[in-house]
Amino acid sequence: MINSDFVAQVSPGIKLLSDDQKQAIHSATLELLRRTGVNVLVPEVRQLLKKAGCWLDGERVRIPPHLIEWAIRSAPTRVVLCDRDGNPAMELEGRKGYYGTGSDTPFVVDAYTGERRRAVLADVANVAKLVDALPNISFLMCMGIASDVTETLSDIYHFREMVSNTTKPIIYTAWNRVNLEAIIEMAEAVAGGAEALQRNPFCALYSEPISPLTHAKESCEKLLFLAGKGLPVVYTPATMVGATAPVTLAGALVQANAEQLSGLLIVQLIREGAPMIGAGGILFMDMSQSLISYAAPEFMLEMTAFSEMCHYYQIPIFSFTGCSDSKVFDQQAAAEGAIWMMITALGGGNLIHDVGYLEAGITTSYDMIVAMDEVAGLVKRFMEGIEINEETIALDVINRVGPGGHFVGEDHTYRHFRKNWAPKLFDRSSYESWKLAGSLTMEDRTNTKVREIFDTYHPAPLDKRISKKLDSVIEKTEKQSN
Repeated sequence: MINSDFVAQVSPGIKLLSDDQKQAIHSATLELLRRTGVNVLVPEVRQLLKKAGCWLDGERVRIPPHLIEWAIRSAPTRVVLCDRDGNPAMELEGRKGYYGTGSDTPFVVDAYTGERRRAVLADVANVAKLVDALPNISFLMCMGIASDVTETLSDIYHFREMVSNTTKPIIYTAWNRVNLEAIIEMAEAVAGGAEALQRNPFCALYSEPISPLTHAKESCEKLLFLAGKGLPVVYTPATMVGATAPVTLAGALVQANAEQLSGLLIVQLIREGAPMIGAGGILFMDMSQSLISYAAPEFMLEMTAFSEMCHYYQIPIFSFTGCSDSKVFDQQAAAEGAIWMMITALGGGNLIHDVGYLEAGITTSYDMIVAMDEVAGLVKRFMEGIEINEETIALDVINRVGPGGHFVGEDHTYRHFRKNWAPKLFDRSSYESWKLAGSLTMEDRTNTKVREIFDTYHPAPLDKRISKKLDSVIEKTEKQSN
């Protein structure tokens, strides 16, 4: 007999670094920050660091190890992002993973013509609509730099289109502090005020240090404003292995970790307990092409290792997935995107972005987003593992059916078969059935789904009064910029 209270279910995972290796990376990071330090290009932030006990030499700041240890202890281990209505939507902690799109591509592949063209504002709205409709994509990044609006204010227009076309959480970018203040004014209008946005944030800023080891003026100014308000920020390195970081994977990991942890210290000194999501990109430079590869195994290794370091620190993790170096949505794109989806899930990423990137982050593919939504469903099912208990072991059912029988008519089968994952785009039919249905390829089915969403799906609209408020913020910012 099996104990009726017995239940066992383990989620799959990867362990890339040993405990000793993680400690070695951490110790090397502390020594790098103590000996070499970082450049901090805003005097106000340098003074915060000096007051805390850092050593200053012009713009160079060297950091005692105990301050980094304090920042790790002070930072929230859990960040909750809500939907547009203030309902909890994503709990960024532990190994909970949520998939989302990427950000700020200059090009898109047109869903109707297949043409690679400059992104326009309508593309930002269309990606938002797509994300809102897809069941396995949990958050939105703008996925386009609109070429048909005022260039210096395009980030503000992006936010307007995103928040108008999805209720899901948003990760946004801001070109500078002035534009960030306008975006937060819009976000507060949507949330119902500054306190409502702080309590139930539906959006988070994406920002970066500059590799190697520099906290730039724009980044620091945005951190001062956003952390000062207690609002969440994704602050992640984007190092390039062999270009802006050492070519060895361990060296690049230490440098990126130093950039991340010094950023974490800045955020905590601005406001202790301010939420920050870490990790980020340790991108691989293909020396034969002098280009970044988004699908290199070295990038996947580095991202897995960086995620493990964030688990070590208990910092929520910004990770990569569903992206490709291919120029179109083809077999290469599907293969690279799917490998990323599984590896990142196994690595325990939380805020997992870049679904739909082609050409190493230069081009958005609507078809790729929809295809990776299907893959995400498969991966989520895999990550659920196998439930082991008396009901699922099913000894009584097997005994009742016996040798040579079948389980199709069993109540046990009826109770459980719907728990198995069922594809919506992947084809499992027979060859004859597939031919009768029109011999449609995965590319055909995916593009049909994209067009169907564009033509028939209608996201929940914003209240008209809020829409007018957002328009007035844009109008005011346009006037101030002239």
